[in-house]
Amino acid sequence: MHPMLNIAIRAARKAGNHIIKSLDKPDSIEVANKGSDVVTNIEKEAEALIIDIILKAYPEHCIIAAESETIQNRDTECQWIIDPLDGTKNFVRGLPHYAISVALRMRGRTEVAAIYDPVRNELFTATRGSGAQLNSQRIRVSQPRDLSGTMLATAVPSNAKQHTESFMKIQQAMFVEADDMRQSGCHALDFCYLAAGRLDGLFKINLKAWEMVAGELIAREAGAICTDFTGNTNHLTSGNVVAGNVRVVKPMLAKIRENGSEALAK
Repeated sequence: MHPMLNIAIRAARKAGNHIIKSLDKPDSIEVANKGSDVVTNIEKEAEALIIDIILKAYPEHCIIAAESETIQNRDTECQWIIDPLDGTKNFVRGLPHYAISVALRMRGRTEVAAIYDPVRNELFTATRGSGAQLNSQRIRVSQPRDLSGTMLATAVPSNAKQHTESFMKIQQAMFVEADDMRQSGCHALDFCYLAAGRLDGLFKINLKAWEMVAGELIAREAGAICTDFTGNTNHLTSGNVVAGNVRVVKPMLAKIRENGSEALAK
């Protein structure tokens, strides 16, 4: 196993265990508003646990974390991207669908990724060029021939409501041709479920780096292609992403071009 993946796994599991243990004392969970989202003391504690494990192993590496949103230390060629709890609203509401996401980017390329679902004890991992795994078993994306019969994942753009009308037009166009659509509330697990063949494609808008980086590598290593809404590879910067096998992504991009506004497609 890649030594840095081992650190990512250790950090994700420790954070996950902390989050699950917090459910034994629900009165200790403090919730605060964070823009259009919410944040809890539990995920801040989980983030601190992850950072501690990484910095003990690699004290010179840089860290970009969802809750602190700060870069620590100086080696910006080695960046750890952390989301200690993707699916906070699910967690707060008692919906058992959330995950911890840890990834390492080196010189602008994502090298390792670990996403841990502590509820189901499912660990999704990937190392660049070595494939993707679920609990150490190789996973691959599904291979539908087109959008017909597919199950797609998306998310209502609650943090980009100015694009609601355009995005809903895209959703409607996708839904008419696909078999079904899901909005799970956890971006990281949507990427993982795509990688494992549980979903056939996904399209999302305005994601943050920590909501996408680890899952994007896992999906790509499982055989998916990931693009922005124009079909280019600027999704990690734009936050707009389409993913699936090529025969699914191509018609999805066509639906976006036909139904999305010019502003949304950038």
